[in-house]
Amino acid sequence: MLTLRCCVVDDEPLAQELVASYIEKTPFMELVGKFSSAQDSVKTILEEDIDVVFLDIQMPQLNGMEFARIVPPTCRIIFTTAYDRYAIEGFKVNALDYLMKPISYEEFVGAANKALQWVELRRRADELDNNKRYIIVKSEYKQVQIPIDKIQFIEGLKDYVKIYVEGEKNAILTLTSMKTIERYLPAAEFLRVHRSFIVNTSKISIIERNRIVFGNHYIPVSESYKQAFNDYVAGYSLSAQRDNQPGED
Repeated sequence: MLTLRCCVVDDEPLAQELVASYIEKTPFMELVGKFSSAQDSVKTILEEDIDVVFLDIQMPQLNGMEFARIVPPTCRIIFTTAYDRYAIEGFKVNALDYLMKPISYEEFVGAANKALQWVELRRRADELDNNKRYIIVKSEYKQVQIPIDKIQFIEGLKDYVKIYVEGEKNAILTLTSMKTIERYLPAAEFLRVHRSFIVNTSKISIIERNRIVFGNHYIPVSESYKQAFNDYVAGYSLSAQRDNQPGED
């Protein structure tokens, strides 16, 4: 059975515990984390493949509405709030549902079933579309479709990544992790060469002193990934292949 990985983000302890208890008693849900602020939840949401976030709106520093605009598109939001005035704005940020406090278990299950249906549809679509040649990321409150063939390399910056695209003057900045974005890239075409860099092997033209050169950018190959990179280079190196040939008369 499909299991939805969930987080609760709410600065009210009682409300947080109530929703967490609902998740734990729902057979197709798993509680991955509980957080009292959006900032505290970022690392888990980016690295743990979260399907659904039950998110309060009125919170200090970064409120729920602002946070909803920057979570990865594979993670859906269900708002939990005591205020109905945010409902229209909530659906503008593509929220899956909007629950008014106090939340009954019946209302919770209704929203949970919507989330289950959405994740099932998304996974079926992914299975049918194994040959898709693009990714869609959120950047500056927009969703940007990026052709995979145009990606040169990707740089990790803590909670964000920068995607360098052929023909684009500026890199595309999006809130996600290297681990997450790597899952959406064809393993046969992209190679991790450093904890902070993934390269499109078809775009490599110059390797200089254990660095890959993309124009003015020099991508280091770290010790941890050096063997895999050397194996890739050897597989396409004419000199290496000639060395393996038997002697000529």
